[in-house]
This record gives sequence, C-alpha cells and structure tokens, in this order.
Amino acid sequence: MRIVGGSARGRHLQAPPGDRTRPTADRVRQTLFDMLLHAPWAGRESVVGVSVLDAYAGTGALGLEAVSRGAASAVLMERDRVAQGVIKANIAACRMEDRVRLLRCDVTGPPRTGEACGLVFLDPPYGQGLIARGMKALGRAGWLGEGALIVAESGADEAIVATGAVLAEKVMGAARVSIWRHRVG
Repeated sequence: MRIVGGSARGRHLQAPPGDRTRPTADRVRQTLFDMLLHAPWAGRESVVGVSVLDAYAGTGALGLEAVSRGAASAVLMERDRVAQGVIKANIAACRMEDRVRLLRCDVTGPPRTGEACGLVFLDPPYGQGLIARGMKALGRAGWLGEGALIVAESGADEAIVATGAVLAEKVMGAARVSIWRHRVG
C-alpha cells in the first residue's frame, strides 16, 4: 500500500497485521480522488486547502492521501491501539506531522471541536451501522458543517442513510463508495 498521488506519491504505508483493519486499496483511493477532483459537483476546491476528517482511519491512508494532494490539514480518528501505532508511523513516513493529527477516540463518541471539516471520510467496519452512528455523533460534536463533502465506504450490499442528496455512488468489488454534501437538520 502506498500514497498514489500528490507530494507524497509513492510513499509506502504500513497496515496493521491481521484482518481487523481493512485498508482502502490503492486503486480504490485513486478512483475516489479522481471522482472528487474531476466531478462538476466537487473539483479541486473539494480537496485543496480544506480541513479533512478521516474517521475510522485504520491506516490513515485516506487522510494522508488528501493532504498529499493539497488538503490544508487532516485529523485521523481511530480507537484501535495497534492501528494507532501504524497511523503514527504512516504520518511520520509521509513527513506530515505538521499537518496531520491523530485523535485516539471512538468516532461514535468524538471530542467537541470548534471548526467543522470540509471533507469527511467514513470507512468503518462493514455491516455494523457505523456510518449513520458516526455521522450523528460527529454532527453533534461539531465536526460536520453545512455542505461538508461526505465520502462513505460501505459493503456493496449495505444501505446508506445520507444526510444530503447522493452526488455519486460506485461499487468497487465488495465496497460501495457513496458521496454527498452534508445538510444539517
């Protein structure tokens, strides 16, 4: 696994051993960022210069990829201790300590923030309803602003409850990526 685009392109990323973490494959990340950067409803301004939240971060690959491609900063949320160690190593390997912060927390009980993120990645374990629960908790804690671009990865057969009109959806193997703009209320 590696960063596929931007200033850190080619940097290798670690993944936790075993199957507790399901890293987003390089080709899926490439497809996802191609969608974001070239879609009429998103474009470069959806990534470049924005604050990013990588919830259920796992390896941190989505947040690190966003920063490599020009995001201003990223917060990576992860509760698993082994994954936290891997994320810390991946941040260092990409030399992004000044723009990427790891929060050791559960996404369904995040700390409050003063600034909402403009791009939010949600890639939880499949089949546990964690996208909806995470969205609710992140919204209450101030992580999601009106119009934030939400990118959620779920199992291909899972139903997603989006908090806005779905802008794009793509099934890639066992995964479904759904993208929408968050609407408060």
